Amino acid sequence: MPDFAPEVQAVLDGVHDLLPTFRDRADEGERLRVVPDASVKELEEVGFFRLLQPRRFDGLEADPVAFYTAVRDIASADGSTGWVSSVVGVHPWQVALFDDKAQQAVWGTDTSTRLSSSYAPTGKAVLTEGGFTLSGKWSFSSGCDHCSWVLLGGLVFNEEGQVVDFRTFMVPREKYQILDVWNVVGLRGTGSNDIVVEETFVPEEFTLSMGETGQCKGPGQAVNTSDLYKLPFHSIFTSTIATPIIGMATGAYAEHVEMQQKRVRASYIGEKASLDPFAAVRIARASSEIDAAWSLLMGNIREEQAHVAKGEKIPLELRLRVRRDQVLGTGRAIEAIDTLFEASGGRALAEGTYLQRAWRDSHAGRVHAANDPERALQMYGAHQFGHKIDPGMY
Repeated sequence: MPDFAPEVQAVLDGVHDLLPTFRDRADEGERLRVVPDASVKELEEVGFFRLLQPRRFDGLEADPVAFYTAVRDIASADGSTGWVSSVVGVHPWQVALFDDKAQQAVWGTDTSTRLSSSYAPTGKAVLTEGGFTLSGKWSFSSGCDHCSWVLLGGLVFNEEGQVVDFRTFMVPREKYQILDVWNVVGLRGTGSNDIVVEETFVPEEFTLSMGETGQCKGPGQAVNTSDLYKLPFHSIFTSTIATPIIGMATGAYAEHVEMQQKRVRASYIGEKASLDPFAAVRIARASSEIDAAWSLLMGNIREEQAHVAKGEKIPLELRLRVRRDQVLGTGRAIEAIDTLFEASGGRALAEGTYLQRAWRDSHAGRVHAANDPERALQMYGAHQFGHKIDPGMY
């Protein structure tokens, strides 16, 4: 395990102590279709949501690998809690890139303020004096019931109706509605409901150009000078989506091994499943896939950090490799879960088992846009062939 700052390690230790409780609450979260309030409160109390938050707002400005490690551990206990922790917990990183006026509005009076998001540009923003008029409906805002602000993606149109920008808009709770529409078979406990905004003014300081973040820039870097906030947006956010699924595979592996040590296979004259040589081969393969997914994901982030620490521009090839290994890492984790689930016997089908929930949750997470393998792999391959790559996509 990497050596983290003592205050950061204390958060990871606090998270570890909460894992049995999160696992016990998993069924409750599925019934409620949202992470239980008690779990969010406990994560707040141990400092999880402050890991990527600026120090000047009582944050820890932690190593992102520490953040991902905490997310992986949480998801190993409950996929929905891990998913919400990841996507809500990463937002302080992006808020740190906004103009200081926006940061003060979010954290100036309450440094425990949380934000949800929905980045697909399904809303419309029209240029107006001093900012934008925003309206529309956005789907899949995970954890929105636990948040008092939302980050929304939107295309910007000029007076002639032409698209001139793609921005993230920061909107306070009193200016949007939450529509309860989250009735699904996987990640049921994430409360990923719809957000509706009816023509509201958003000051320019409360927006962030995706073109600028694609260049590892943002006005907030003037006041938040840590190297943490110089990493690529797409590297940080897509890893945020892959990590919970790797965590689910970690939890599925642990439960499978435990189940097989106790299982007796009736079709093999009462033989213990753990004595089956093929069962041993399956867990060897599954564990390797999980380890590879995690090692590549974190290794790439470490390499990006090294370039930033030296004041160097992060090579495009590395940024594309982050995306390559992120989508393939998601695939590796899900393949491991599938293998373990299929080899676990009928008891794995029972409600309340981690395995069946991880199987459903991982496949639900697989359909997130960040996990679209062909697009990420095509970008990497095209770059290797010397073709120009859209800078907004990596």
